[in-house]
Amino acid sequence: MNTDKILELLMYTVPSLITGGVAYYLFATYFKDQQNTRRWLLQKENQKHSLPLRLQAYERLALLLERINPSKLLIRVAPINDNKEAYQNLLIQHIEQEYEHNITQQVYVTDDLWTMLLTAKNTIIQNIRKATLDETVTNADQLREKILSNLLEGQTPTSIALSYLKNEVAEVLG
Repeated sequence: MNTDKILELLMYTVPSLITGGVAYYLFATYFKDQQNTRRWLLQKENQKHSLPLRLQAYERLALLLERINPSKLLIRVAPINDNKEAYQNLLIQHIEQEYEHNITQQVYVTDDLWTMLLTAKNTIIQNIRKATLDETVTNADQLREKILSNLLEGQTPTSIALSYLKNEVAEVLG
């Protein structure tokens, strides 16, 4: 008789344990799915607000690259006198001001893009200093000509960085 009672008990408990296990699994899966849906909706909502900020940052950085492009910089910043060192310092000062004005934009772009922008800026400054050290350059106007002639030798650092920036924007926009 004891075994009959145990078997009867098992006949009631095993189906209820199976039903409880299935119910637990279904509820756990449902709640996990609901949590993932909420997370996705929240991320989508955040993207609505962050995408315009990121695009604005990309626009400002494109403008930065255009403003520090030596061909445009030399037209915009005229020499004050004939001293080539003074003109070099003036050009570098303008580049640094543009950079500092846009330094907060690094929050919205990738580290690779920011490194590319920083490299472009430093390369331009280095090229200006190198042109100033040329002994055939004796005044500010000759320095302008030397910098412009060096630009014709290859692709400018700003055009390389701008190309990278455009690729990143294309990735962001999908």
